[in-house]
Amino acid sequence: MRTRPLLAAALVLSALAGASAQERAPQSDSIRKDDLRADLFFLASDNMRGRLTGTPENMIAAEWIKARFERLGLAPAGDEGSYFHSFNLLTATLGSGNRMEVARDEKATLQLASGQDFHPQRFSASGQAKGALVFAGYGIHAPAQGYDDYRTGSMAGKVVLVLDHEPGERDPTSRLDGVVTAEAANALRKTLAAQSRGAVAVLFVADVHNHPGPVNFEAAARAYWPDAPPRIERYTLAALMEQVRIPAAQISPALAASLVEPTGKSLEELGRAAEIAGGFTPIALQATVDITTSVNRHVVPDRNVLARIEGADPKLKDEWVIVCAHYDHDGTDGTRILNGADDDGSGTVGLLEIAEAYVLAAREGRRPRRSVLFAAWNSEERGLLGAWAYADRPLVARDRIVAVLNMDMIGRNEEVPEGGGNRFRGLDIQTAESNRNAVNVIGTARSADMKTSVTRANASIGLELKFRYDNNVSNLMRRSDHWPFLQHGIPALWFHTGLHPDYHTNYDRPEKINYDKMEKVARLVYQMSYDLAQQPGRPALDAGSPAPTAR
Repeated sequence: MRTRPLLAAALVLSALAGASAQERAPQSDSIRKDDLRADLFFLASDNMRGRLTGTPENMIAAEWIKARFERLGLAPAGDEGSYFHSFNLLTATLGSGNRMEVARDEKATLQLASGQDFHPQRFSASGQAKGALVFAGYGIHAPAQGYDDYRTGSMAGKVVLVLDHEPGERDPTSRLDGVVTAEAANALRKTLAAQSRGAVAVLFVADVHNHPGPVNFEAAARAYWPDAPPRIERYTLAALMEQVRIPAAQISPALAASLVEPTGKSLEELGRAAEIAGGFTPIALQATVDITTSVNRHVVPDRNVLARIEGADPKLKDEWVIVCAHYDHDGTDGTRILNGADDDGSGTVGLLEIAEAYVLAAREGRRPRRSVLFAAWNSEERGLLGAWAYADRPLVARDRIVAVLNMDMIGRNEEVPEGGGNRFRGLDIQTAESNRNAVNVIGTARSADMKTSVTRANASIGLELKFRYDNNVSNLMRRSDHWPFLQHGIPALWFHTGLHPDYHTNYDRPEKINYDKMEKVARLVYQMSYDLAQQPGRPALDAGSPAPTAR
């Protein structure tokens, strides 16, 4: 009668095997290279003229994506029951009357010239401020990463002088995101940090101890505020820029050197002293700064395209998995059309195919347990602005976003040529053939759960997953739309088949796409999103990452 225990054991093993086996995402085979190709030959055609932010072709692209979502029968997920999530960008022009003077004592006052000794930052508020000058190192406030240059007290009524960039910028072990530029090192973020501590103005200067060499400040000022408008406008997210209420200006290293003289240390020596764990202790300088800035802000409307499929689980349907890509590119340069087939036409059409697979599965009664948001972001090339607009002010509760899967350049084989120049900085020389079945997955260093999930999803796909660019001087980690969500404590990955010589040129055309591989990448993202939408638990960020915050 020993057959019964053996049978029971066999049944237990069978049940365990079934529990650990992956459920194949339904309708995965509906994601086909021929459909991807047909869509991309439209979206990246010459007639779309590179889909630059603010152009008619960019607006047509948004309407086309919206029409595709609508035709699929997906519910709108934008503002007031629409498919569009609207937000504003700002551009800036230099106003008149910018001035600055520095008083060392009652007898010594320096009258400084705009464009020679200083210039306003584009994000600066217009206004006048006067206060005692304080040197605050890098001016970084990043308590979640164990660093704060303002931890010793208030800057109320002070004008703060801070260095560009960040401490440990070449140190892979830096707590400020290793060699990746930390978000807290952004000049606008530094301005908001100083403002929150009561500062009345912020002055920036080059960190000459890390970046030595001759600086032609006047030439740099002319380039920053050119007489003729640039081919591509310099945009800032309005909701962020409007938070800046104080003057912010860049000053020349020569001026900064004279301002720090009373400390008995050079600007280089103070810069090296600011390379300190935990943050710098601000130093009062023997000067009073009176500054007036005039910057004209111009509003530019913008929009993302959003659709959703509601989850089937009564408890989990209020949680969200976001699948996304960006639809904008760099427009035209004279007679050259920057088609942006790979960047990011490829991710956009992949998004449409994944959305269709979810719809087809729902029609056969296989709706995911969690809800899925399909997001086509705009203005990624201008600074991830569409994604930032949503991550900062989402239309669903931020702490209900389980994960973000971003596709940006999923259609080529990574190729880094010898002598490829600065745009390949930090990347090993490699051939396209060596990456013919590879996809970079960026962001797993923040979440072991997400790495496990993508590895599991790939079991039925068979791509070569490469986890190599999370801590790299190429800054790839922060160069796509997953980054704003990571900053808000949401697990997020970027699927990226890599840079290549056609990147951001007129040779990034749809006929050069590897459609077989692109089909596999889209199926991988679909499988992982489906897994995340089905599983009882949700992935977590690792210790030391920002915690999710409610809207």
